Amino acid sequence: MKNVIAFVKKEVVLCISLLLAVISSCVVLPDKEYAGYIDYRTLAILLCLMVVMAGLQKLGIFSWVAQGLLRRVRSFGGLVQVLMLLCFFSGMLITNDVALITFVPFTFIVLEMMGGEQKRKLILPIVAMQTIAANLGSMLTPIGNPQNLYLYSKSGMSIGSFILLMLPYALLSLVLLVLWGMVLGKRCLGEWEGGACSIGGQEKEPFCLKAVLAPMAVYVCLFLLCLLTVIHVLPWQAVTGIVLAAVLVMDRRILGKADYSLLLTFVGFFIFIGNVGRIAAFRELLQNVVENREVYAAIAASQIISNVPAALLLSGFTQNYGQLVIGVNLGGLGTLIASMASLISYKYVAKEEPNRKGAYIAIFSASSVCFLIALVILQISLG
Repeated sequence: MKNVIAFVKKEVVLCISLLLAVISSCVVLPDKEYAGYIDYRTLAILLCLMVVMAGLQKLGIFSWVAQGLLRRVRSFGGLVQVLMLLCFFSGMLITNDVALITFVPFTFIVLEMMGGEQKRKLILPIVAMQTIAANLGSMLTPIGNPQNLYLYSKSGMSIGSFILLMLPYALLSLVLLVLWGMVLGKRCLGEWEGGACSIGGQEKEPFCLKAVLAPMAVYVCLFLLCLLTVIHVLPWQAVTGIVLAAVLVMDRRILGKADYSLLLTFVGFFIFIGNVGRIAAFRELLQNVVENREVYAAIAASQIISNVPAALLLSGFTQNYGQLVIGVNLGGLGTLIASMASLISYKYVAKEEPNRKGAYIAIFSASSVCFLIALVILQISLG
């Protein structure tokens, strides 16, 4: 029983999605139409991106790039900007989750080099803004986060249209992040001397690019195949087979790094949405609630169930996918659970600074709400 309770606490959203699927299946009994509920293309691409990013991360490529950038920094203000903008720009390509898993632990190690007082003063606001930055950067591209990949696939938008839709929000976010970094940087005195940092705080052999060049080239090629699949150039079935076969040959343990609970969460919501769509009364009710209110409905739903489930749920009751894309991306701001990626940073803070968890939540929430307000104002002005 303890194991069950622990699992439910860890995978709340997954359990909710499966429960909704089961309940709706009692109303609409399973039949041949169930097979049409599942968006296999989105699930396959998401799985491929997960394993490819896990492979590149294991090689240490992202950490090597970050260390190279920090060696060029000569001020604490620049250090703050690099740590924050790494998450913003990397979130566009390697997803917000991977950006935070990679660079938040890196930040703890880097700030440890600054000394106890400086670390204590900066660690909470920097990690909070790294988290916000990863969520903001990821909203620009279809592969930045799971909800974008799903809605991009479902909407039939071109990749150019998608990027242009979210570009004003990304540009404003970048400006605000840079300004915030300048303010925080003024709290630091002295010069940053750079130097090597080892991820995880453990002694490691120096990173050798030549040693990982061959597997890195393979993973980069696989990533390019995934991109071509996202923009409908290559068939997802063939690319999925190629990616899984390549990873099995190179390092089968990478397959265990994929977030299968997220994939199952998608399946649960697909079944629930499909069943509810066949119940006329519920379908009409939800359509009336969502229609012409996609942005605000998505923002509100995201604060409670997070933006990935909100995207899955609301997509079944509107055809205005552009507004829904804006809503779920803006909806990742606000509460700590508005984006599940935000919980990644919180777990690191809880581990490294257990007595300051409340302070972190307060800093994160206040900052996130400010960004949300700014982007909502922009959305209103854009009409």
